[in-house]
Amino acid sequence: MRRRALGLIALALLPDPALAAGLDGRSFGVAWAIPFVGMLLSIALFPLFAPHVWEHHQGKIAALWAALTVVPLALTRSPGVALDAISHTLLLEYVPFILLLLALFTTAGGIVIRGNLHGSPLTNTILLTIGAALASLIGTTGASMVMIRPVMRANDDRLHNAHVIVFFIFLVSNIGGSLTPLGDPPLFLGFLRGVDFFWTTTHLFSETLFIGGVVLLVFFAVDSWIYRKEGHDRPDPTPDGSLIHIAGLPNLALIGLVIAAILFAAKVDLGSFPLLGQTVKVQNVLRDLVFVGVVFASLKLTPEYDHVANGFSWGPIVEVAKLFLGIFVTIVPVLAMLGAGREGAFAGLVAAVTNADGSPNNAAYFWASGALSSFLDNAPTYLVFFELAGGDPAQLMTGGALTLAAISCGAVFMGANSYIGNAPNFMVYAIARSGGVNMPSFFAYMLWSGAVLVPTFLLATFVFFR
Repeated sequence: MRRRALGLIALALLPDPALAAGLDGRSFGVAWAIPFVGMLLSIALFPLFAPHVWEHHQGKIAALWAALTVVPLALTRSPGVALDAISHTLLLEYVPFILLLLALFTTAGGIVIRGNLHGSPLTNTILLTIGAALASLIGTTGASMVMIRPVMRANDDRLHNAHVIVFFIFLVSNIGGSLTPLGDPPLFLGFLRGVDFFWTTTHLFSETLFIGGVVLLVFFAVDSWIYRKEGHDRPDPTPDGSLIHIAGLPNLALIGLVIAAILFAAKVDLGSFPLLGQTVKVQNVLRDLVFVGVVFASLKLTPEYDHVANGFSWGPIVEVAKLFLGIFVTIVPVLAMLGAGREGAFAGLVAAVTNADGSPNNAAYFWASGALSSFLDNAPTYLVFFELAGGDPAQLMTGGALTLAAISCGAVFMGANSYIGNAPNFMVYAIARSGGVNMPSFFAYMLWSGAVLVPTFLLATFVFFR
């Protein structure tokens, strides 16, 4: 579970919403959504209530939910229809997803910040600001991996430091990743559906600056109060007199190459060819080959001790490969039903986010996508509401820009509301606990998010989404 937000970080793929190809969403009942919901609930709940079962059997659980989609689809429609939908998912989405995930995960794992600072309120605020800015460049998971240990070292002489990590999760693991499709998985889904790469930068900038700024100001006030109250004359358990410096700079250049490959594939058309009944675009094949090359280059250029310093391992990507295969398969009929709009099984959901005059209720989109993203995976949640809003990227980027911004902000920002809202949340929690930080429990964390984030989101609703 804690790595699933690594998952959709790699969805810069074809803009065709053809997961539901060949499927008439009007013919599906709501029961077809059970495998998808079961998959998401398994990701959210098993690691909390049955962690050992999940650790050893997560692949089998994902395969079970996938089978509960594929087998009935083949029996009730036809094997050919089922094969077409699944081959489209695997060939045009899942394989490139794994390759881009590998590229970003590998390069981010090779960037290490060394040295030590004293965690004063001003220093901590600067560190969180840097981490939040990095999140839109290397992803919330990558930024969390790079920044969490320097922040912990800076504050290991503080009597109370758990609140620093809580705000780190708010800002670096969530809010900061809202300005590019590289930042957070839901935004890659938008890019997949045809949203321009820099649309998020221009249309979410004000919301990000507002919400991030408010949360940073609250953090500075809270940390200053705690800092004055506790005093700061304790010895530093990790005294490191060296200056702060960054190792693994070649990986930053490789991330730039990944971005260039994504933009190249989105802007050019080099033709296509058929494969397994699907149409494969040449520029996307070239893009994927760049991703593979970046992985090998990063491994070659990164010293082993840098990987050790970051706690780098291949476990997360193995977990992601299992879980998101289940998600991609089980969401097939859900997307078909959403595509049917008012004629489909989710007509009630359409009504809930629509005003009486037929216009979209942007505040409802913001809170509905955000509420689900607080406890379920925020990437497929984004996709559900994207399709619910019509699924037409050209219209949503223009006339529906405020609706798309509401969906994007809800999915990205409110993933911070709980430990299970976004994968880096739990990853940071686990690293901090293993480093001796007395992290709040699941519900104690939600007291923090309820006191800080929920009022900020309410304020943002009145400012941006009325």
